[in-house]
Amino acid sequence: MTINEVLADAKEKMALALEVAKDDFGTVTAGRANPALFQRVHVDYYGSPTPLVQLATLQNQDARTLLITPFDKSALKEIEKALVAASHLGATVGNDGSVIRATIPELTQDRRKDFVKLVKDKAEAARVVVRNLRRTSRDELDKLEGVGDDEIARAEKELDALTKTHIDGIDAALKHKEAELLEV
Repeated sequence: MTINEVLADAKEKMALALEVAKDDFGTVTAGRANPALFQRVHVDYYGSPTPLVQLATLQNQDARTLLITPFDKSALKEIEKALVAASHLGATVGNDGSVIRATIPELTQDRRKDFVKLVKDKAEAARVVVRNLRRTSRDELDKLEGVGDDEIARAEKELDALTKTHIDGIDAALKHKEAELLEV
């Protein structure tokens, strides 16, 4: 492995960690219906857990209501059961026989603060992932043979800059989500 390969690998994995963090932030409700909230809902479909997005279309009916239209009407009851079980959403679920309406409740100030804390925890977990990637990459750089100390030092500086860029990206996404959650 070369220095460039180590740095490219670190950059790719850190970018992925940033995207995962942004996806995690999207699963936290800000009092508005958003299909991303239901990203992690799995439905027991013929005995296997299947992501909801593979079983139905999700579209906003209004600011707080999401319309869920199953591709297979026989899965309606199982989808409804999975939505009710997704207690982190707090959604009120109604079934009219062909579609499901999930209404997201208004957030209280205490609930907003709880969600901000949850998002901060998710952000810290993402920062830890990025720092662990930096540590792993530094170990790989130290193991390289036939490479001068100056080149290793330059690569470590570049690795630190990559780390800072991705942690700043996580912090920016956190700041945006925090503002969204605290907006009344």
